Amino acid sequence: MEAELIRLEAVGLIDDDAFARQAVEHEVLVRRSGHRAIASRLGSRGLDRETVERALAGLGAEDEETRVLELARSRTSRLVGLPPEKAFARLVSFLARRGYPPDLARRAARTALAVDDQDPEPG
Repeated sequence: MEAELIRLEAVGLIDDDAFARQAVEHEVLVRRSGHRAIASRLGSRGLDRETVERALAGLGAEDEETRVLELARSRTSRLVGLPPEKAFARLVSFLARRGYPPDLARRAARTALAVDDQDPEPG
């Protein structure tokens, strides 16, 4: 079986790097996921850490900030009618589940919801 896997890899039918690049592209363009979520999904699909890191190497911090802000803005219409503190908390939680760091998720939520620099306090 191992000989067959080596043969398939040699002819280009098994290419973890190509698979990882395609998965990253899907996660970024379709799901607008953060680095942590992408790395987790790739790891759960059996890719080793080095392959995952190579696939993520092309993504910069600026790209992640742009993605999280676009995602946050796209979700604000679903939060209309909620108290500001609840809308903020839900949006931050959603962004965190998508793999964005907490500080970045809070900044994007503040910007998208147009709240001040302080986290809204529960009522």
